[in-house]
This record gives sequence, C-alpha cells and structure tokens, in this order.
Amino acid sequence: MSLPPEQRPNYYAALPLDRRAQQRGDPAWIDRLLRDGATRILPVWRAQNLVAGIGEAPRAAWLSMTQVESCIGGGETIFLGVAGEIAHFALELSHLEDPAPAAAMAAAGFTDLRSVGAVIPRDDGALLAYARGLIHWHSRHRFCGVCGHGTVSEEAGHQRRCGNPDCGAVHFPRTDPAVIMLIHDGDRIILGRQSQWPPGMNSVLAGFVEPGESLEEAVAREVMEEVGIAVADVRYQSSQPWPFPSSIMLGFTARALNRDIRLSPDEIESARWYSREELRRSPENETFRLPRRDSIARRLVDDWLAAG
Repeated sequence: MSLPPEQRPNYYAALPLDRRAQQRGDPAWIDRLLRDGATRILPVWRAQNLVAGIGEAPRAAWLSMTQVESCIGGGETIFLGVAGEIAHFALELSHLEDPAPAAAMAAAGFTDLRSVGAVIPRDDGALLAYARGLIHWHSRHRFCGVCGHGTVSEEAGHQRRCGNPDCGAVHFPRTDPAVIMLIHDGDRIILGRQSQWPPGMNSVLAGFVEPGESLEEAVAREVMEEVGIAVADVRYQSSQPWPFPSSIMLGFTARALNRDIRLSPDEIESARWYSREELRRSPENETFRLPRRDSIARRLVDDWLAAG
C-alpha cells in the first residue's frame, strides 16, 4: 500500500540501511565485512557518485573490495550500514586524477547526484547522498579545529580524533540546518531566483539557521532579509537531507502579513508573487521553470498547488 502524499519521504531521505551504530566501533567486525565478497563499496570522486545507466535507467553502482584493491590499491573506507545481509561502505577516490579505471570496473560513470536525483530509484538516491555527505565531512576535517593537528578516522568513519595527545578532541559528522519556506497570502506564493542558478529557475526562499535562533525565528528573519515581508503562522512541513555539500533542509510554510516585496540585492536577483494558474502554466524552460523535482522546494510548491 502506498503512503499518502503528506507521509511520503522526500528525495534522499528514508535511507534503506541499518546503520549498526553499536557495532561499527568493532574493528574486527568491520574487517570481516570488508573481506566479505558480497560487501558493496560505493566510491565518491570529487563529490561525484558512481552511477550506472546514466541517460537511460540510472542506478547506484558499486565495487567489491577485491576490485578496489586491484584497480586502485585500496583506500580509506567509511561504513554506511547493512541492508539485509549486505554491508555498504563509502570510499573516497578524490586523490585520483582519473577515476575511469574504477568506473570501468562497474561499467558506470561518476556524476553529480543531482543530475539523476529525480529519476534514480529513491533508495539508491538516499544511499548515494549519505555516502557523499560523509565523504565531504571527512574531507573538511583532516585537521583538528581545536589545535590544528592532523586527525585520524575512528568508529569506521563516524568520528575523527585529533592525533595530538595533548588535545585528543573528538569530532563528529555534522550537517548544517537550513530553513526553506513557502510564503503565501492564501492565493499566491513568492518565488525568487539567485543569479548563479540555471536560466529560468525560480524557487521558494531559504537560508541557514544562525546560532541562538529557533527554526521559526530563522524563517521570519530570512524572509524579511530577502524580500522585506513579515510573516505569521509559521508551520513545519517536512525535511530533506541535502548533502550538496552538507545541509538538511527544514521545510515550512508561512503566511505573509504584507505584500510589497523589497528585494535585498545581496540575497537574491529577483522575486515576485505567483498565482496557482501561473505556476500550472509554467513553460519549464529558460524563461521560467519551477524548482528541481528532487528538491523539497518543489514538494512545497506541488503541495500548495494540490491544495487549491
């Protein structure tokens, strides 16, 4: 039985793995998994995932540890979890100038997950996003933020410890919370665009949560900063992992208290009110297009359209 729309997880969510947090600190257990021929190694090369069937029926691709050792001589692995009886690990390959030999072993190619996110199987997308997010965190925490000394990976890749015995600080994977919000006046919503987006792309407003701020306060502050609109009735809708590079998007709706948009040129390029009729007639081309289909922004818009 399929879930009703309001209960369906967003793209990149609902990871189909048991993370086995209580076991991943056991080096002997991890070693046995790596020597298991059924174990799947998911390489990430410079923020790109290994995907088979690009352009046709994209799906997650992987290597065995034997293949990894034969084509690249091994590498640091990060335990992701277990699906059924099969263990999954991420592998950082960004040190390679040319990842083609590794890709050829899986008859696949490296690509930005967002380029296939809307058409790849949901479980595969969640798995690849998780691998990408952990790899990114490791790449940014090679050195201790307390004393600057090099760090080492522990807990099968789920923490890093400072190698300085006088420090020994432990660092854990982090994700940056960002609010993303559909602002409405009942009959219309605000969509805007940033100058670096693809031509025609418009989306709802969004921004990062600041220290000492509740999520509701972040929604109100960001909307006021970007378009000069005060809001009320801030309501949570759903959330989405967004490891591009390291965020979780927290989706909200809110009602506008005024309608005159005052743009902040440092924030967005343009923004205006749109009716349901206009959005349903979207040409989806370089003149105007809705948010990408794998984004929570698109879900916020689609849910609003469906409600009216």
